[in-house]
Amino acid sequence: MSRQTVVGLLLSCLLIASGVRAEHVCRYCQAFAADAAASTPKYAPDRVVDVRHIKIDVTPDFAGKTVHATTTLTFAPISKPTREVVLNAVRLRVEGVESSHALAEHASTDEKLTLLFAEPIPVGEEVTVAITYTAEPKKGLYFRTADMGYPEGEDHLWTQGETHEAPHWFPCFDYPNERSTTEVICHVPADMTVLSNGSRLGAVVDEVTGLKKVHWRQDKPHVNYLVCLVAGHFHKLAGHSNGVPLGFFTQPEFAAESPNSFQDTAAILKFYEEEIGVPYPWDKYDQVTIRDYNWGGMENTSLTTLTHETIYSDATENLRSSRGLDAHELAHQWFGDYVTCKDWSHLWLNEGFATYYTHLYEGHKLGRDAMLYGLYRDATNRVLPGSEKSDKPIVFRSYAQPWDQFDFRAYPKGSWVLHMLRSRLGEDLYRKAIKLYLERHALSSVVTDDLRQAMEEVSGKPLDAFFDQWVYHGGVPQLKVKHKWLAEEKLLKVTVSQDEPKAGKTLLFTFPVTLRAHVGDQVVDHAAEVTEVEEDFYFKLPGKPDVVRFDPEYTVLAEVEHKKPQPMLEAQLRLESDLIGRLHAAKALGDKDSKKATAALAAALNGDAHHAVRRAAAGALAEQGTDAALDALLASLDQPDARAREQVVTSLGKFFEDQAADALRRIAAEDPNPDIRGAALKGLAKYRDDASTAALLAALRGESFQNQLAITAARAIGKRLDPALGEPLLESLRDRRHELPGRRYGEVIPSLGRVWREADDKTPAREFLADCLNDAAISVRLGAIEALGELGDRGATPILEDLAGQAGKTGPAAKKALKRLETETSRTPAGVQELRDQLRELRKQQEALQETVERLDAHSEADEPGEGGG
Repeated sequence: MSRQTVVGLLLSCLLIASGVRAEHVCRYCQAFAADAAASTPKYAPDRVVDVRHIKIDVTPDFAGKTVHATTTLTFAPISKPTREVVLNAVRLRVEGVESSHALAEHASTDEKLTLLFAEPIPVGEEVTVAITYTAEPKKGLYFRTADMGYPEGEDHLWTQGETHEAPHWFPCFDYPNERSTTEVICHVPADMTVLSNGSRLGAVVDEVTGLKKVHWRQDKPHVNYLVCLVAGHFHKLAGHSNGVPLGFFTQPEFAAESPNSFQDTAAILKFYEEEIGVPYPWDKYDQVTIRDYNWGGMENTSLTTLTHETIYSDATENLRSSRGLDAHELAHQWFGDYVTCKDWSHLWLNEGFATYYTHLYEGHKLGRDAMLYGLYRDATNRVLPGSEKSDKPIVFRSYAQPWDQFDFRAYPKGSWVLHMLRSRLGEDLYRKAIKLYLERHALSSVVTDDLRQAMEEVSGKPLDAFFDQWVYHGGVPQLKVKHKWLAEEKLLKVTVSQDEPKAGKTLLFTFPVTLRAHVGDQVVDHAAEVTEVEEDFYFKLPGKPDVVRFDPEYTVLAEVEHKKPQPMLEAQLRLESDLIGRLHAAKALGDKDSKKATAALAAALNGDAHHAVRRAAAGALAEQGTDAALDALLASLDQPDARAREQVVTSLGKFFEDQAADALRRIAAEDPNPDIRGAALKGLAKYRDDASTAALLAALRGESFQNQLAITAARAIGKRLDPALGEPLLESLRDRRHELPGRRYGEVIPSLGRVWREADDKTPAREFLADCLNDAAISVRLGAIEALGELGDRGATPILEDLAGQAGKTGPAAKKALKRLETETSRTPAGVQELRDQLRELRKQQEALQETVERLDAHSEADEPGEGGG
């Protein structure tokens, strides 16, 4: 068994023993989500009537968490006279229905409202139906109030339509193949702000009720899931871009920090208008932050809702930015709102475009390398790992639920498809095709073939094969690249092979690609066309290449295995013009334990011009895990870019050495950047000495913007399995409930269960968690359920059994916790410490052996293959 294998097994044991749990992944791009059970193909429903207009007049009750509303729909039959119209309406208590066409009766279920007319409505005849109702929405419309644990004076509500939540607060035909103009009228306390789609027509206070009536109208048709209402207490910033009014609304608490998050909006909008070639299509663009928002953001027409956690303080330097989220949601105003996927199988036409245009803006603002780095992260962190677990195509109809489509295929893989098209067609033709696509299908629904036809019409290139490979079939190319220098012929031979296609799932991938050789100061490119499972390419060179690169321009989405000797990797790491090549080289050198590899990585960490390479070098040194690598990291803490500095600290956290612990404690106490202090706290989680414990407790009890450090400390404490920390964590959770968002509070509660697992008397923790089951926030209740499973206390069994039969998310969570409780085997801190001591001793033995190995291998490095990417 190799040293790496032993270390890997020990580290795996440590992870298991410490109860490490995966970070929560937002529904946007769930790269590792398991395949949902196969289902029957899904298609857009028939459009019996054409909805012309929807008017919603709503009065929310913030105390009762209910709404009273009248929704008026104007529609006309499309192809034949219609007597029955069925609306989506979820648990709406209908009080009355009035119609311009005689109505025989109406009937409600929990999901539908059926209208039966006395006589069939003739084709084309407009009918107006007004439906008055009350509702206590569980989805679609959400309240955030002080009695729910949110800050006093910041009560607000917001709506979420995607995918099918709109019918929880107004009746409609709820599918993205239906568009209409809309109006929203809302009655709220006079000191509240009301936001909605389109233009504000006016506001007036009723002298009798004291409520303010605010009237909004969206006069261009859009789909139901983009209808939005936000009302509450907000701080406003205003701006403009090319004549488009911009509004930025945040909780008053964040007034000082809010400019940080919206500083790029005007520039993004201006760039998109120039890049896309179509003016911004709506009356205004507002953004509003929501407490405890479900996702990162939602691109409602002309009104984007965002998580309040996108607000950040100056102290984080460049580690936090709202620019990516801002750019993504703003791109949706064209791709998703102006044109909208006809059904969820074509979701990538919304999300792939928004993802790619975010990268394009990064390239515009910061240079091409910034765009390529975004694509690199998407490929390595999301698409390639996701494709290993799922070979579903991008356009996929047999999903179980619409949310199953919101994974790596729609977002980063869709983005990569656009990048490959742009690379093949060239930037100018690509822009012309996108402009044609948008103008031809403006304010309508689209499918993938609409995009293909526009691309073909502009370029003259048949793209059926491209879309068949990349969009209608799954997978990505799994490539093995080999190169060989033929000295006598002065030829470089490059062999490219790919996995055999999977019948019915993946196709043989064919694509153009550049092969590049660096010979001294010369760069020689060879254009190749991959068309077979395996093929050889030859091209002339003036001499033996120092570096060989496959796809140096980064135009092909693929998993590439290209073995290279270590000297070539070291040379590749120094190529100033090749960011992606340097990243590949740094990663490959992390698998080398030689002093030369460590020296090369240390040089990149302290000398490379791009923060991404410095970060990759720091990560690779952590992978090496040697004393020399540790010394290199300790000597490299003074990084000019906070992103590189954070990675150095994170890499130090991978070690279990006194020197690393000393540095981490110092950083946790002194670094002015709270995110870097947080990285140090994560690294200290494994240390059980008094000084490390004190650092964790200081952060747990201390103050920081949005309590970021307290949250990080609570998570770190949850990995310690130290009963001595149980009481301080319990005290902190009691004291901070009203300071932490429900989602974050719910995420840290399981730490309490893990810490108290080894306590002799678990009663205080169990009683606290039982109280949390009554919290108004579902995220807190779910966190408490998970914590009860982690606690290992049989006294929690009756509580969980009572919850196991409940509907929604509660029942499944309780069943999972019960299973955890039944199978739990306590893992003692002593056992954890023993494993760590073994790991430390193993590293020392390895260091002693390494000197001998390097002496023996000193003369054999030059031509021996090593691991490397493209």
